[in-house]
Amino acid sequence: MEMSVQSGVPTPLSASSLGQALFAKSEKVSAELLSLTYGAVVAQVLEDCRGDVASANGVLERMGYNIGVRLVDEFLARSRIARCAGLAETAEAVAKVGFKMYLGVAAQVGRWSEDGKAFSLMLEDTPLTELVELPPAESLGGQLAYLSLVAGAVRGALEMVNLRVEVTFAQDLLLPLQGGDRVFEFRVRVLEALDDAFPKSLEEDND
Repeated sequence: MEMSVQSGVPTPLSASSLGQALFAKSEKVSAELLSLTYGAVVAQVLEDCRGDVASANGVLERMGYNIGVRLVDEFLARSRIARCAGLAETAEAVAKVGFKMYLGVAAQVGRWSEDGKAFSLMLEDTPLTELVELPPAESLGGQLAYLSLVAGAVRGALEMVNLRVEVTFAQDLLLPLQGGDRVFEFRVRVLEALDDAFPKSLEEDND
């Protein structure tokens, strides 16, 4: 049964509809401009790190974390989503509403772990990577995780709703294909859920 967003429990269908509605009301930036701007940020970070790719990945991730922390209040105010009842609903809100609001594309949620504490956010494309082609890792001196900022933003946003998570890359379309689906895949694992992250009864049910 579909449940309304106003109830604070976004189902996949209602979360997708809400994301579309909020995106339609947002000011638009061309995908090309967004891609070029983000590319300039990545290039500057690499320059500041003197070509140390591992350090650049870390800086981008921390930048994203700080952005995610700051976006949560705006996200909650604009979406009017109340407290989610569990991790699955939280994942759908991030994928269908958050990604759509800020990137213009919705992510798919799937590949849940057996313990229900890890899942994947998958994107078939993103405006941040339009016109982007990374040089070989050998020439960079390491493998650049180009979307580290997005991974950090997910981590920061979830931490603000009392979920301490680890976000890693399972697949990256900018890298040579190594099997699997042609998607950007962020792997999210919950490391700690604070006491008030979800209603207690539902936490016990999930256990």
